[in-house]
Amino acid sequence: MDRPLRLMALLAVAFGVFSTSLWKTTSDAVAQGTVFPGQVIQGQVIPSQGVQGQVIQGQVIPGQVIQGQPVPQARNGGVVISGSRPLPSTSPNTTQQNPLGNRLGDAGRSPAQVDRVRRVPKGDTWVEPPPALQSLLKQGGVPDSLVTLRLLQRQQQRIADRAASCTVSVQIGPAQGCGVIITPTGYVLTAAHVAMRPGKSAVLTLSDGRTVTATTRGMNRNVDAGLMKIDSNQNSGKPWPHATLGSSTDLKPGMWCIATGHPGGYDRGRGMVTRVGRILDVRPGSLVTDCALIGGDSGGPLFDLSGRLIAVHSRIGNDVADNLHVPINHYDDSWSRMDQGESWGFLPGFKPALGVRGNSSDVKASVKEVTAGSPAEEAGIEPGDVVERFGDIQITGFESLKKAVSDTMPGERVKVWVRRQGNLVQVVVEIGRANDIR
Repeated sequence: MDRPLRLMALLAVAFGVFSTSLWKTTSDAVAQGTVFPGQVIQGQVIPSQGVQGQVIQGQVIPGQVIQGQPVPQARNGGVVISGSRPLPSTSPNTTQQNPLGNRLGDAGRSPAQVDRVRRVPKGDTWVEPPPALQSLLKQGGVPDSLVTLRLLQRQQQRIADRAASCTVSVQIGPAQGCGVIITPTGYVLTAAHVAMRPGKSAVLTLSDGRTVTATTRGMNRNVDAGLMKIDSNQNSGKPWPHATLGSSTDLKPGMWCIATGHPGGYDRGRGMVTRVGRILDVRPGSLVTDCALIGGDSGGPLFDLSGRLIAVHSRIGNDVADNLHVPINHYDDSWSRMDQGESWGFLPGFKPALGVRGNSSDVKASVKEVTAGSPAEEAGIEPGDVVERFGDIQITGFESLKKAVSDTMPGERVKVWVRRQGNLVQVVVEIGRANDIR
């Protein structure tokens, strides 16, 4: 590029930076940032409406990163860091603006516009694919040369390295699964059957072995989507490492994907487990891949070839080769309700059942009938028992018992207290599937 064109390009960039900084100063408070060493090239400002003068020749003083505190944002109680979008308060009683798109200014945008916003690579797992991998990223397929194969291997390794910091092991009571941190404030996506129900305490194990506590928010059980949030004041005021968010809108069979997790629980010696595969099928409620999932993987992340989060591990289907994942867009669609602590629905074929019948109008949860071969019968519940407590839920009538059962998942073991002939008896029930109870 000859000198005049280079000057014009540099000045255009300088003017763009200046105008952007001016806009941020008038709209948001900006904390101090980094000063970069360099020189200003003498030249003329290209005439533009409202701009006059010359660029003064001189040196830019080399400097260090200036440490500063987030500047209070008076309008909404959040903070602004280096002119970024105000972050919400981290009070446990507040909700988070949807980081997946719809509640961050997407009102009135078309789905294509929303997807373009989502493709901005924010987060810690983004890895720019080299040009030779762009076709594999967008269309899938197989590498056409040994060089491309090696580039693919290196790209997958780099994504796995970055994914380790935001892939967490999740422990809720005796149950174990995984999750993925998606915001600097500590929101975590997981599977609904891992989160269990709203308000549960969870212990998360990070990649370095450190443990933190979290609280479950809500669940869309129709697709097995769950949400939780890391409790406040556990990271010395620093943001949490978090995944770069993607979209499941344009996914197609043949695309490459990277699955991470802590199957069987966190193991310091083994570390995070990574599996590389491809998408086999795209369904309305799930993705099917050949990334083999095993016990304890549920709730972990699935990334595309650029490190964007595209799905969350759910379960294995009827065929052991059917590894099912929740498409990321379902979390977007359900964000508001889940963040407010709602839970609803159940997976097809996974409606929870206890196997007792009673009268909904009774003021007590009196058991009138126990279905033969049901979980209730196997646990020792008898006709005439009055259920007083189901897990950590106080039962006030048969309707409240039905609601408590609906908040469980098949296979979950629950302590149940029943009143029998004046005595309080405790039994342990393993929740069954309604399809299996006749």
